Amino acid sequence: MVKGQNEKRDDFPRMITCPNEMVALSMADGYARFSGKPQCVIVHVDVGTQGLGAAVHNASCGRAPVLIFAGLSPYTCDGEYRGSRTEYIHWIQDVPDQKQIVSQYCRYSGEIKGGRNVKQMVGRALQFATSAPAGPSYLIGPREVMEEDIEPYELEQSHWGPLGNAALPEDAVQEIAEALVGAKEPLLITGYCGRNQEAVGHLVKLAETVKGLRILDTGGSDMCFPQDHRASLGLRYGIHDRISTADVIIVADCDVPWIPTQCKPTTGTRIFHIDSDPLKQQMPVFYIPAEARYKVTTSTALRQLHTYISSSPTLSQTCSEPTYQSRWDALEKEHAERVSIIRSLAQPSPDGTIFNASYLISRLKHYIPADSIFAIEAVTLTGFVADQLLPSIPGTWFNCGGGGLGWSGGAALGIKLAAGEKRFVCQIVGDGTFLFSVPGSVYWISQRYKLPVLTIVLNNQGWNAPKRSLLLVHPEGEASKASNEDLNISFAPSPDYAGLAKCAAGGNLWAGSAGTVDELEQKMQEAVESVKGGVGAVLDAYLDGPQGKYGGGKSVTLG
Repeated sequence: MVKGQNEKRDDFPRMITCPNEMVALSMADGYARFSGKPQCVIVHVDVGTQGLGAAVHNASCGRAPVLIFAGLSPYTCDGEYRGSRTEYIHWIQDVPDQKQIVSQYCRYSGEIKGGRNVKQMVGRALQFATSAPAGPSYLIGPREVMEEDIEPYELEQSHWGPLGNAALPEDAVQEIAEALVGAKEPLLITGYCGRNQEAVGHLVKLAETVKGLRILDTGGSDMCFPQDHRASLGLRYGIHDRISTADVIIVADCDVPWIPTQCKPTTGTRIFHIDSDPLKQQMPVFYIPAEARYKVTTSTALRQLHTYISSSPTLSQTCSEPTYQSRWDALEKEHAERVSIIRSLAQPSPDGTIFNASYLISRLKHYIPADSIFAIEAVTLTGFVADQLLPSIPGTWFNCGGGGLGWSGGAALGIKLAAGEKRFVCQIVGDGTFLFSVPGSVYWISQRYKLPVLTIVLNNQGWNAPKRSLLLVHPEGEASKASNEDLNISFAPSPDYAGLAKCAAGGNLWAGSAGTVDELEQKMQEAVESVKGGVGAVLDAYLDGPQGKYGGGKSVTLG
């Protein structure tokens, strides 16, 4: 590393020191998602690999192109090779198969067994990491190999790129296009297609070509469709009334289009699945009743569909009939009504003192720049956050996509590093998830590398998700009547989240809390101005009162 930095100072990867492996991978994950450029994380043998924890799951589910490299305990003991074992720990860290710690989450895992094919192994790992569906690759190498002397050599980097785009077959384009145009209630459900920002434009074009097509975003990880568009149904996790009334559904780059025990299409609905991974090869159980499924690049498929419809005299004529204009007008009315309901939720308590999550996010939107970038890990409040923000600019909304809580702290730093000094980055995170994010590491990195981010902690004094899961299965069960303390999901008395962050930043961080509307107005302005001025900020927002109230009050009950 030192040799490379000395000899190729202007052409050597920038190294970021992260005092925690999960934060390191989350940061690389955020950078890669925003920039589209793969990032690398270097960790220490088996224990460092284990330290990556849930971040490997998140990178896999969130389709983030990252390369993880870990050392391997030396395999010789008596000095047979340079790099042979020299320390006690080399025996302790020698495990039967280090790759197995993470391989089931990786697109590729391999071992570098000789110095003369290091570049080939790295190239292959990156090909897997960057080919759709993108995700983590994992390489290991023992010290003896790393110490090997080799003659310098070069590879043609263009030979090691990702797979090219894949298109729908011509007959599939015709069949799906005719089904869409002929449908009375067409619906497209997506979750990841916004990772390729061109796909957003093609999806908008399709919605405006087939007037009456509605778009549901399941919040996989990206802003896939502008929520200020009349065709948008917003963001929901696999539950929406339109799923059960649609007569034609396209599932496009989506892992969980609906939850059958809660909501599902009616019998007879025509379903087409287009995805970079329609078989969901890393999910042992997955199936939807699609009559056809295609492994494609979604942006290409969407372009094919709207182009075919527009160029077909029969289909384009059909789409210009008065019925379609009526549907288009109906969508505008429907969307306006939805937005009106969303705005009605963003109100303080009747006495004007207490705020809920919807009001909090509406005030945040008021104060921050319009092109702000969000790292979202609001868990059960995610839908309400999305409703109030109504994200409409591609590449400005990033949700974890996985279930490993703690992603957003490092991810926000990675996004900020990639986005640059002029872009405003905001992390919105639940209080329990904030603790999972390893704030001691996150805010030290933020200060060390001058990466100011605004963090909003949604403080409802506990974990809401476990109780919500419980009530879905046992709504009248004994535990449904238990207190949060009895369920061991309460954080009362609440930690000083902002104080923890400020300590980690060595005091160079704006830290505050708000439990009333007046406090929120004052502290929100101060926090935003601090970040604009180059100093990070953490605002601990107590939902439903100065002491907080588990569950977020009205916001959660309406979910």
